[in-house]
Amino acid sequence: MSKIIITGGNPLHGKVKVSGAKNASLAILCGTLLAEDEVVLENVPDISDVRILLEILGNMGCGVRWIEEDVLSVKGPQRLSDDAPYKLVKLLRASNLLLGPMLARFGKARISLPGGCNIGVRPMDLHFKGLVALGANLNLERGSIQGKSKRLIGNRVYLDFPSVGATENIMMAACLAEGQTTIENVAKEPEIVDLANFLNSMGARVRGAGTDLIKIEGVPHLKGGRYSIIPDRIEAGTFMVASAATRGDVLLENVIPRHLEPLTAKLREANVEVIEGEDSIRVNADQIDAKNIDIKTMPYPGFPTDMQSQMMSFLSTISGTSIIVENIFENRFQVADELKRMGANVKVEGRMAVIEGVPSLQGTQVKASDLRAGAALVIAGLMAHGDTEISNVQYVDRGYTHLETKLNSLGAQVRRE
Repeated sequence: MSKIIITGGNPLHGKVKVSGAKNASLAILCGTLLAEDEVVLENVPDISDVRILLEILGNMGCGVRWIEEDVLSVKGPQRLSDDAPYKLVKLLRASNLLLGPMLARFGKARISLPGGCNIGVRPMDLHFKGLVALGANLNLERGSIQGKSKRLIGNRVYLDFPSVGATENIMMAACLAEGQTTIENVAKEPEIVDLANFLNSMGARVRGAGTDLIKIEGVPHLKGGRYSIIPDRIEAGTFMVASAATRGDVLLENVIPRHLEPLTAKLREANVEVIEGEDSIRVNADQIDAKNIDIKTMPYPGFPTDMQSQMMSFLSTISGTSIIVENIFENRFQVADELKRMGANVKVEGRMAVIEGVPSLQGTQVKASDLRAGAALVIAGLMAHGDTEISNVQYVDRGYTHLETKLNSLGAQVRRE
């Protein structure tokens, strides 16, 4: 397995272009199954999660080809040629988003229970609740989800928790259901809005994405088309924190500043200068006197759980006591033990992490336990004295496009072995 080796101590300076959103891309790629014609997607990130999903779609009979570096063509099949294979599904949590489109378009689905990062319990019960309410017949058999639906019928669905995946799955299935579907207490993340905009570009009738309630008027079929995916707010956030942590000055291009407001507010609270443009953000931490802060992760528009590991790295060398409360996933503090190997002073008590700032971190051998933990360790390596060797970098490759190239363009010393 490859490793990332970072020689730390270099402030990041320059500009970097943010790639397309991982989580929006995965949902939208699943949504292409609903279309009867070719779909061309722009701003698609070249990451391992996308490549795995494309292989799954190819196995199911889709025609998939890259037109340009970040432009992708997907042509769905008239009928499914195979199930989603376990050897690929086990690698990718987002494969569960195939369930709704398969039931809506083809009337059947069989998917192995999905895998992904081990960051906590992510049950399928809300997915099941919504799809069953639309008329699907779902069963769990020997580790697989099996479903059938003669015809999905619109209904009212209340989500007990604003689950992103359940919102997306039910929304996609409802696009081809007969009549109106109303989903209450839905997730409001930008990726939900992007999926709704994509579906509407193909002829769907989705209203209310970004609010607590989404209404979908079912249509007989969806056409193809061309659509550009939003920038990745978590990749952008990772570079923002990396700039702050290394006391650098970085301009991020191809961003939507409104999507980053929860992080921007916390960085400003820590005395970091954040300047917003129309489609750019500059993070200047050169010569700042950073201060300790507290963070609580919440569903959007609260502080994103996908950014708390990176912030833990940043806060580890800020004088005073900072506290992070994780309200989304119960197993998301695994990175704390690796940061402690680098000299950080972090105590985890249930869903709370207490960080006592230390003067500096020291490079050593560490391993990533999940995607965002890997990103946090990269930031820690950029801050640390000496060399940091990060293993399990396949997790990092799941969500970041050309990470080493982008960091090195900003003055970092990063290599892969």
